[in-house]
Amino acid sequence: MSKGILIVVSAPAGCGKDTILEQALKANDNLFYSVSATSRAMRPGETDGVSYFFKTREQFEEMIKNGELLEYTEYVGNYYGTPKKAVTDMLEAGKDVILKIEIEGAANVKKMFPDCTMVFILPPSFAELDRRLHKRGTETDDVIKQRLETARKELKFAENYDYLVTNAALEDAVADFLAVVRAEKCRRGNRPGVIEGLLAE
Repeated sequence: MSKGILIVVSAPAGCGKDTILEQALKANDNLFYSVSATSRAMRPGETDGVSYFFKTREQFEEMIKNGELLEYTEYVGNYYGTPKKAVTDMLEAGKDVILKIEIEGAANVKKMFPDCTMVFILPPSFAELDRRLHKRGTETDDVIKQRLETARKELKFAENYDYLVTNAALEDAVADFLAVVRAEKCRRGNRPGVIEGLLAE
């Protein structure tokens, strides 16, 4: 059995990455979503262990100390990180693992897994991103302004990613993301032994 592929997904806040990934997971049952840990407060509608593993700052720092994280970073005053064991177990089981992480964490994962697939989700425009952030109604105007400034900085790193998916229409963005996964599954490097197996017949 072939190992799964590791797909790293990053996007500025408000670009719809959660919704895209939710739809992609429903459409492809070989995809496994790696739930991140965070020290930020839970938002309305979120569930511990599904949206994130919600930890106190002290609990998160204990995970860092014990080497339980694949990567971690501090972002807008909160810790975010990827629990290690679930990712490696699923890849060995042949599942294609999605990591939804910000750019610094993505760069760290790329160092450990040079063959990972990097996908950056873009907003159709900054005006639309501003509208979406306000529509969420979960943050103050000051926090939204900070997120938009952060988004501009993050976009400069999009050139380090393999694929860009623009989320103008959700259905198209989901289709584009699934097309990336399909293309990566066909990449020669991700199909070890296939040619040798045919030649051995």
